[in-house]
Amino acid sequence: QVQLQESGPGLVKPSQTLSLTCTVSGASITTSRYYWSWVRQPPGKGLEWMGAVARDGRTFYSPSLKSRTSISRGTSENQFSLQLSSVTPEDTAVYYCAQFQPNYWGQGTQVTVSS
Repeated sequence: QVQLQESGPGLVKPSQTLSLTCTVSGASITTSRYYWSWVRQPPGKGLEWMGAVARDGRTFYSPSLKSRTSISRGTSENQFSLQLSSVTPEDTAVYYCAQFQPNYWGQGTQVTVSS
């Protein structure tokens, strides 16, 4: 059974960089043929796909976030990470890591941007 778990700070100050890690069990990031994604949901809004990383390290980003987003595989085959720079309060959201095929999601982690 594939499981995903997000981890990282729950509070980030404006202008700083948000950093999250997704730890995957039951699958390998470096061999799975499906992409590994980050998705967020701001309060009162819908889900927003942020980007993804493929098993060979190729990355794909939402055009609206591309200038501030970096997704990468970790040093181990079961982790990938998200960095979002120059955050503002509008980046406050629940952040999820996910693999859409077949359909695995982490439980989500709340990140609040506030001074």
